[in-house]
Amino acid sequence: MANPTKAFYRIRKARLADLESLTRLLGQLFEQEAEFHADPALQKAGLRRLLKPKAPAGVFVAEARGQVLGMVSLLLITSTALGKPVALLEDLVVDAAWRGQGLGSALLDHALSQAYQLGLGRVTLLTDPGNRRAQKLYHSRGFKKSPMLALRWAPEA
Repeated sequence: MANPTKAFYRIRKARLADLESLTRLLGQLFEQEAEFHADPALQKAGLRRLLKPKAPAGVFVAEARGQVLGMVSLLLITSTALGKPVALLEDLVVDAAWRGQGLGSALLDHALSQAYQLGLGRVTLLTDPGNRRAQKLYHSRGFKKSPMLALRWAPEA
């Protein structure tokens, strides 16, 4: 059966004109993440890089009546283990007022469809350990816990 809410939105590639909406969504996402904090200037700088025409990324939005309701990013890199492109899935977020209507699932499905069409070898993502709702969604789409441990390095400011 088709998703009954599908009719009210569409998913499309993000544009530079979406910058303010995307920054607002990232602010909502970072409010609920343990590791990151919202800094609109930094988010705008990062988004501008991702939205360049030849950027190795795809940023997609769910939109209704000209309003951006959610977003997801696929950041492309090359895996030497697989000998082909792979992606990091980042920033899957739906505006708080629109959650629970299937938009997150639709955005994830769109990103995975894009990954399949591009012939990517895998898609990797990170999620907060306590975000059970997101983990349930990811598991329902075939994501599995990796035996690898995520570590980060960042230069001191």
